[in-house]
Amino acid sequence: MSAGTLPPFDPRDPLGLDDLLDPEDLAVRDTMRRWAADRVLPQIADWYERGEVPGIRELARELGSLGALGMSLTGYGCAGASAIQYGLACLELEAADSGIRSLISVQGSLSMYAIHRFGSEEQKQRWLPRMASGEVIGCFGLTEPDHGSDPSGMRTYAKRDGSDWVLTGRKMWITNGSVAGVAVVWARTDEGIRGFLVPTDAPGFSAPAIKHKWSLRASVTSELVLDEVRLPTDAVLPEVTGLRGPLSCLSHARYGIVWGAMGAARSAFESALDYAREREQFGRPIGGFQLTQAKLADMALELHKGVLLAHHLGRRLDAGRLRPEQVSFGKLNNVREAIEICRTARTILGANGISLEYPVMRHATNLESVLTYEGTVEMHQLVLGKALTGIDAFR
Repeated sequence: MSAGTLPPFDPRDPLGLDDLLDPEDLAVRDTMRRWAADRVLPQIADWYERGEVPGIRELARELGSLGALGMSLTGYGCAGASAIQYGLACLELEAADSGIRSLISVQGSLSMYAIHRFGSEEQKQRWLPRMASGEVIGCFGLTEPDHGSDPSGMRTYAKRDGSDWVLTGRKMWITNGSVAGVAVVWARTDEGIRGFLVPTDAPGFSAPAIKHKWSLRASVTSELVLDEVRLPTDAVLPEVTGLRGPLSCLSHARYGIVWGAMGAARSAFESALDYAREREQFGRPIGGFQLTQAKLADMALELHKGVLLAHHLGRRLDAGRLRPEQVSFGKLNNVREAIEICRTARTILGANGISLEYPVMRHATNLESVLTYEGTVEMHQLVLGKALTGIDAFR
């Protein structure tokens, strides 16, 4: 190819990564981008400042109509999209706000995924179509007040009482908890750790909202309290016992985060790029100064390397070859780099970087939560350390 036929350089796609996407991928991406631009971006600063998302159930139904809930699952009203398409949806939604991406991650990759993979046919028929449409919101109860990174120490317990199960315990930091219609709750039993489908209107179940958050403020976060909640025998997920159940769900959700974090990073980078072109100091745009250009170049490198990594992992997932250690690789790298991109973008915006008139500080504070949930930095480092050395350093 001669130089005269080269496509123009695109500052927003410097590696030409759009060439990796087929027309269906691009259609999914563009649909989610338009929805986020119409329904989220005009109001997100206000939602974040208020610490609430009015009309979240309506948003869930809209996302359901777009096929974004349980997007990569097949049957039962789910879209059956590819892993790449699901990843692109996560990227576009998190470019609007991490809280909105968390809504679909918990709905599809945790709650619906658990039912789809480990539930009975009756459970799938009962819950999945309504969850795919957004009629029913789900939540996923694993983390407890005293047990986060080590779920094997959970205290929530389910005991048999005749043909019923009785659940007692507490879960903490549960996305969607107070707006959910069904909770997937993991509990200890005499048989090992089991998953239970708990209708949130069951007597003894409550989900008080967690207040005073300074991160993920445009997301519903709750505690789950189970005070001798009585469930029928068929409330248990029949196809799994042990931590393999919840951990496989977490791995699926982490994959979406690998993409989503790059959405937040892209939003911060593009804000900084636009600002650098327009903001004048010392008689010219600050984008004309070497130090600013160095920052923008480094941000672009990490952003698009992260998107390329996400795409690679998506191809492996579509081929059935993605290992949990590889998901840890992506989650650790992309969230960590996304935070650094946001921090660098903030320096380019100067004092304006802390204002909700721009998205940068909102993304930065959100990513502090994303860095922790679905596995902390330290846990993913140890996962990779064990994979590299063959030595388990967790204990």
